[in-house]
Amino acid sequence: MVELKECWLVDYARTAFSRSRPKQPDRDVFGELRGDEILAELLIKFFDEKLADKGIQKSDMEEVTIGVATGVHENFTLGGKVATFLAGFPVEVPSFQIDRQCGSAGSGMHIGVMAIQTGNAKCVLSTGFEHMTRVRGMGHTSPNLKVAQKGSKYFRPDIDLMTSFSMLQTAQKLYEEEVPTFIKEDLDRFGVRSHNLTVKSHEDGWFTGGVNGGEIIPIEGHAEGDIEKKMMIDRDMNARKSTLEKVSQLPRLSKPFYLKKNGGRKGYIEREGTKEGVITVGSSSPLNAGATAAVLMEAEEAKKRGIEPLAKIISIGWAGVDPSVMGRGPVPATKRALEYAGMKAEDIDYWEINEAFCIVTLNCMDKFDLPWEKVNIMGGSTAIGHPLGSTMIRLPGTLARILKDKKAKYGLANACCGGGQGVATIIENIDA
Repeated sequence: MVELKECWLVDYARTAFSRSRPKQPDRDVFGELRGDEILAELLIKFFDEKLADKGIQKSDMEEVTIGVATGVHENFTLGGKVATFLAGFPVEVPSFQIDRQCGSAGSGMHIGVMAIQTGNAKCVLSTGFEHMTRVRGMGHTSPNLKVAQKGSKYFRPDIDLMTSFSMLQTAQKLYEEEVPTFIKEDLDRFGVRSHNLTVKSHEDGWFTGGVNGGEIIPIEGHAEGDIEKKMMIDRDMNARKSTLEKVSQLPRLSKPFYLKKNGGRKGYIEREGTKEGVITVGSSSPLNAGATAAVLMEAEEAKKRGIEPLAKIISIGWAGVDPSVMGRGPVPATKRALEYAGMKAEDIDYWEINEAFCIVTLNCMDKFDLPWEKVNIMGGSTAIGHPLGSTMIRLPGTLARILKDKKAKYGLANACCGGGQGVATIIENIDA
């Protein structure tokens, strides 16, 4: 039997996340860059300005993983090679692109972890990117819908595939499935918290300084609405100070399911006071563009190089769920990661739970009985942003910095994934 080696997260960086504007690309500060170019610009500066101090070079990478949720059109990377060519990597460095929707970068990282643990690599670069202004979801894809067609031999009556293609509706259904655990105000209040914490973290310089020199590496974009005015982008563009009064008045975007178990249409209207849904932009992640990157290294190799870890990777997990309530995904993925590590939820000091929708985060918190003060304490994706394929590197990367900052021991990052999946990663601050 192979004796598993120890895997360290030795460095992490990301770009700021822009606010995507598919119909007004000039208003996206990264609108003139392709997604693979955003990643390339990040990697060039990451290696030239940050990793150079640790003696880490592009040629050291024995694998590069690239997470992309919509790997079509200009996001096609030829097995990851085009993006690495843009960033100046030697042709000998292998790579691949992976799609697990919002868990894409995380699953790439998990493969890197396993490669290191099994002795198949000593150094892996895991990355992710998404550009939701230039390549947005279904408009560039052609999924097979025969699973949802009653006359097809592939028809699956147990799968509500059409709902699963609308993330708004999966969030609405999760909310209704969990009645009466939550009310709309819970979602709105959590969204307000996310924005205000993110704004404060930026004002305090936490994302650009502090532990490990910060996590945001500025890259060149342009002023919103003026592509000729070049500027360095070092701030997440969606975050803004918020109040519950304002958020509660935002237009409702989702439509109710009127679940029979909750009294159908009549029961819903009596409970909610409206025939509209509960999901708004105030309780949802926006569309974004951005990139993330993390260097994984076998512990003994890092020690030989005199490199200290940001965190030790101690467990990973993934799971599948009903795609029409894909927001449940973090719960079984987290259970799997905890079980593998021989841990319980109460052993975890801080959590990063992706706020694809606030109901997803709140549901996971409810299932593991987590207090607000342990979750997304520097802000969450409702405000920071969620460039789909890249997020599950931001979450453990940010979490590793939080553990160092708070001198805490264990952290768990997780996310739901479109199509009905979840991913989770448990990390340890070995200095605590």
